[in-house]
Amino acid sequence: MTTKIQKWGNSLAMRLPKELAFHGITDMVAANRYLKDAYLPNFNAEFMHQSSQEGSAFTPSIGVNIDDILCEQYERTVSADNCVSFEGKKLQIPKNEYRCNYIRVKVRVHRYSDGSLAVFHGPRRLADYDSNRQLKEKKKMAA
Repeated sequence: MTTKIQKWGNSLAMRLPKELAFHGITDMVAANRYLKDAYLPNFNAEFMHQSSQEGSAFTPSIGVNIDDILCEQYERTVSADNCVSFEGKKLQIPKNEYRCNYIRVKVRVHRYSDGSLAVFHGPRRLADYDSNRQLKEKKKMAA
């Protein structure tokens, strides 16, 4: 069953290729120029509505590490040597206060924009690695 919103979105998705073809646009540079200079201003003029309230609808993100959201995430299973394989390299998971090993446990590997990695088990960060896949030392908390 197709809703009105889905039909509206589908018709918009079909509209752009037809407009590009109508204007004889066949390459990416010209298509991007057309989007910026013609399509988006016309689209906004047609569909934009004034807000009923002043101010921004955005709220600050508090208590969330945005880097752990805006990263690549991969699920891995820890092998018998307490390591996970990631892109041909082994990432050793060090012992911690929660468990001495994570053998056969599903974990997540996060790859950040700077190339560094981290391994998570649920919400817990188990280890950090630099862009060369070397384990980073954990910082000691001051007493």
